[in-house]
Amino acid sequence: MAVALLSTLLVLSGCAGGPGSGNASPSPRPAAVITVDGAATTLHNPATPIVVRAAGDPLSKVVVTSVGTGKAVTGAFGPNNTTWTSSSPLGFGARYTVEAQSVGQGFLPSTKTVTVTTIPSSKTAYANVVPAPDLVSSTGIGVGQPMVFQFTKPVVNKAAVQKQLVITTDPPQPGAWYWVDDQDVHYRAETYWQPGTRIHIEAHVFGLDLGNGIYGAENDEADYTVHDSWIAKADGSTETLTVYHDGAEVNSMPMSLGSPGHPSHEGPHVISAKQPSIVMDSCTYGVCQGDPGYYSETVYLDLRISNDGEFVHSAPWSVGQQGSSNVSHGCVNLSPANAQWMYDHFNIGDVVEVTNSGGPALPVWDTYGDWDVPWSTWQAGNATN
Repeated sequence: MAVALLSTLLVLSGCAGGPGSGNASPSPRPAAVITVDGAATTLHNPATPIVVRAAGDPLSKVVVTSVGTGKAVTGAFGPNNTTWTSSSPLGFGARYTVEAQSVGQGFLPSTKTVTVTTIPSSKTAYANVVPAPDLVSSTGIGVGQPMVFQFTKPVVNKAAVQKQLVITTDPPQPGAWYWVDDQDVHYRAETYWQPGTRIHIEAHVFGLDLGNGIYGAENDEADYTVHDSWIAKADGSTETLTVYHDGAEVNSMPMSLGSPGHPSHEGPHVISAKQPSIVMDSCTYGVCQGDPGYYSETVYLDLRISNDGEFVHSAPWSVGQQGSSNVSHGCVNLSPANAQWMYDHFNIGDVVEVTNSGGPALPVWDTYGDWDVPWSTWQAGNATN
């Protein structure tokens, strides 16, 4: 009996769970490690999505919320739920709360809450299109109008930015970009645009590093249509302004260009604005009240052809000299009736070509001296960084 009892006890003890037994409760493994891209001490570029990652266990829940608006940021899990990537657009100067959780079978739960802060809006620049599309929506643009992106802050990384600028024309008319200065990049073809050309312009610069700690604030795009060709040829040797519409001469009128002391710039000029009247004040270029040659006068029917004060405009005071001598301060002086005709027919982007004025060539930066740059120079470009 004693032997039998001992045998029974040994059998029972052999069935009891012990270390290494398959019936033992497993020890919890370490919790998953959750990391959030963009949660470092550096500011996050909103062009880059927020990415949540889990190592050791899949993610079970991710909630990203804008601190400023309270709106949720949408996103999607990657394969096996090891990542989550935001898909909603992020903004500059914003803060986002990220709450992530990982709970897997056999793992301790893991949670992480962090804040992602984006680059402040003060470190951004806009790429504005010129002319503003709504300004020319009813008239279209003239054959001489360059395509322009005007940045609100200087651009250092010009070559990188230029790669993100896109132009399409219909019919095709190949052209090239040229940086007029640190904030203005222009595009033109070898010759004036063909009448009827449709032009689409895009800048893909959102979040792009423009240099010197500045980033592109947003993308921009615009559409333009080139209207029929209007070109006026102002010849200082004959004091005559001859007008061509789609290549055919339609008008000729006496005029007066800049005097020998104030010669008009030579070369193609492009109309950048038109106003029924403006006050012309010589103090804007340093000749102020009390100085010899000072003037301040309201002038009518003004077509601006450069940024330093050259206009085609009505000049009743010089009608006697129009057609015989150059007496203006650089403008194209016309009689009131002829100025009215020009004002009625010419618009933004139309061309006034000045020859034999005795003045220097219109500088490329002088809105718009683009056509005075030789095509070989323009085509080669000047974005070196």
